[in-house]
Amino acid sequence: MTIRLFWLMRLTGFTVVGILALLNPPDHVPDQLLDRVIQIACFSVVGVALVAWLLLDEFPRYRRRGLPIVLCVIAAASGLTAVTAGSGQSLVAFAAVAAVSAGADFDPPSDIAATVAVVAAGVLPIWIAGPLVGSGLGTLAGYPLLIAACTSLGRNRRSYRVQAEQSAALLEQYERLRAEQRRADVLDERTRIAREIHDVLAHSLGALGIQIQAAKAMLTDHRDIDRAVEALSTAQRMAADGLTETRRAVHALRVDTLSLAAELDGVVNTHRQRYQVPVTFETSGVVRPLPPDASLALLRAAQEALVNAAKHASGEGIEVRLDYGERDVRLTVVNHLNGTAAAVHGPSSAGGYGLTGMRERLRLLNGTLLAGRRGEEWAVTAELPIASQSMDAESVPASSPASPTSPASPGAAG
Repeated sequence: MTIRLFWLMRLTGFTVVGILALLNPPDHVPDQLLDRVIQIACFSVVGVALVAWLLLDEFPRYRRRGLPIVLCVIAAASGLTAVTAGSGQSLVAFAAVAAVSAGADFDPPSDIAATVAVVAAGVLPIWIAGPLVGSGLGTLAGYPLLIAACTSLGRNRRSYRVQAEQSAALLEQYERLRAEQRRADVLDERTRIAREIHDVLAHSLGALGIQIQAAKAMLTDHRDIDRAVEALSTAQRMAADGLTETRRAVHALRVDTLSLAAELDGVVNTHRQRYQVPVTFETSGVVRPLPPDASLALLRAAQEALVNAAKHASGEGIEVRLDYGERDVRLTVVNHLNGTAAAVHGPSSAGGYGLTGMRERLRLLNGTLLAGRRGEEWAVTAELPIASQSMDAESVPASSPASPTSPASPGAAG
């Protein structure tokens, strides 16, 4: 659209110059007749050069090599008319047009010679032919200054165009980066949600499987229908609790939850009532607020450790401890091993990632998870650094041991 507008202006100017030349016929004076011949010849040359310029714009393949020649021809023919008499002098405006185009279209430094050639083609005819025909100082100095000023104008126009192109490129790159960032954020959120849902479902289904297996054993081995019905009722409640915990996990991704100590207290009480085993929970140090990801990671680690204890050392006591240090927070879950317990806890059999998944989750937060046998006990220790901003937040002393709260369904660690 811009190119078409420029060509409309050029052709309109060329037509106006031709009309002015026709409306000012020459007197029958030899010098004026010679000026008119020069003007007609230059006018014709400029017209042919304009047609060639238009063709070069239509076929850009040859533009780089052909345009300097075309502009030099236009500048030379237009500059020559500057020393003639009559209205044909107005054709010198096309020398200015050629100078503007040379300054705007030729890239420095490789094409600086082409720009100089166009300026020289417009100025030299004035300086060579002007003294021969007795042109005044206004012609000899004014027109060359006009051509030089138009060249500078073209250079400025090119600078603005380059800046606009660079700004557009930077804006496009910025939009691409924003799109990639949004995409990465969406993927991270999807991964986070998938991990939480997986942990909840894996833990709930694993605990549910244990209850169903116990009910089956009571029916097949002991023929104890009452206890089997009780176990199945517990399994039914666990299934409902698992669904509730799934909703809680989704909700926890978007809003603030209870403190880590309160969440662990609820998990411990639920495990104690569900499996009828002694479970203690203690805290020490000064409680500090933790980021949601850190609280969830420690909560899932505790839930996984409790489920593994129920699988591999059923009926044995469990100790859960949460210690707030100056620069870190440590969760320790210790369960006693009975005579039939496996030598080591394996990964969760509920189809999840078990402690391996918890270790990977903590590693993402610059934390660590250690699990192993310690004499006649199995200990799981999860440790996370506390961010400096959390250390500066308002804190309250932790109670030891924590008082029981109403049961809360455990989440999951797969």
